[in-house]
Amino acid sequence: MNISATIITLNEERNLPRAIESLRCCDEILVVDSGSTDATVEVAEKHGARVLDANWRGYAAQKNYASDQAAHDWVLSIDADEALSEDLEAEIWQLKKSGPQYDAYTLPRMAQYLGRWILHSGWYPDRKIRLFDRRKAKWVGQFVHESVVSTGRVGALEGNLLHYTCGSLSEHLKSMDRYTTLAAEELVAGGKSVGARRLLVDPPWTFFKTYFLQGGYLDGLEGFVIAHMAAQYTFLKYAKARYMRRR
Repeated sequence: MNISATIITLNEERNLPRAIESLRCCDEILVVDSGSTDATVEVAEKHGARVLDANWRGYAAQKNYASDQAAHDWVLSIDADEALSEDLEAEIWQLKKSGPQYDAYTLPRMAQYLGRWILHSGWYPDRKIRLFDRRKAKWVGQFVHESVVSTGRVGALEGNLLHYTCGSLSEHLKSMDRYTTLAAEELVAGGKSVGARRLLVDPPWTFFKTYFLQGGYLDGLEGFVIAHMAAQYTFLKYAKARYMRRR
């Protein structure tokens, strides 16, 4: 069982070394870059990755392109701000030794937010298919929240995929602006209406669900911030969708 690791990048020189260094269990590391203006390409090549330059297609399409260009049918797809934990790396080594029993595997993803590992708030275990046979799986999602869908049997690995998210509130606000725009475009493209009731009710409900029902209070101050940001994300997504419809 040979595995190609794929990473799509745009200006990821800071995160990329950590991601690539965690992929020792892979037989190839493929970085698909979409026009970085920093040292992303040089950093990737320095760390032994094969680099392809490709125009941006959207998240799902870009990741499918990366899978198609991989040297091996088994693909481990991670983002530049992610890395394999030691437990997950060992588990994949064992899987390579014994051979796969499934056509795709979900991985639990544990996020670090403002320097703290988040174990509640609806963020963990956040299982995603990331290791898969490309002949029986593909990425789907036109705008945001892309995911892998497999036509084969899906198993589960237990080691954590580490996700190094925002290190500051400024970074979070900047990314939220970008992703709420994409989410709003998805709503408009899908013909979904956004009434005033959703603007008024959904944001406070999102805060209540995240902080109380999903245990955000157990994540300390960071859990409170996550719940607040989740509510703000919901409001901005709907507000932007309403203005897009008017235009």
